[in-house]
Amino acid sequence: MIAMQEELNQFEIIEVWKLVSKPSNQSVIRTIWVFRNKMDENDIIVRNKARLVAQGFNQEEGIDYEETFAPVARLETIRMLLAFACFKDFVLYQMDVKSAFLNGFINEEKHVEQPPDFQSFNFPNHIFKLKKALYGLKQTPRA
Repeated sequence: MIAMQEELNQFEIIEVWKLVSKPSNQSVIRTIWVFRNKMDENDIIVRNKARLVAQGFNQEEGIDYEETFAPVARLETIRMLLAFACFKDFVLYQMDVKSAFLNGFINEEKHVEQPPDFQSFNFPNHIFKLKKALYGLKQTPRA
């Protein structure tokens, strides 16, 4: 429960969505929780992780999204970057972003259900209008 609350707090901080009444002409995408345990080198659980994911497999191309995108770097490109950095004496840093996908704005108007077990007490029948991309949507990697 703590991991799920942390995820929702992150959503509020970066303003991923806005609670609105359900429109009659828009489809609503369901959401699910995905859980993972982070372990150390001795296989001892260090932290529980929870991620709210949209069930984007229900989206239809041409209706819900135009194109998909996979952010992949080729091995040759990484080798070239490392060789150039060594040649020019650049300093390279690795950065792991906890919620990288949640920083991309989406152009389409998308609505998702309220997360399971975290419905608004005052507005239980409302849904969220997405301002930013959410894991699981087909257009998220492009955003």
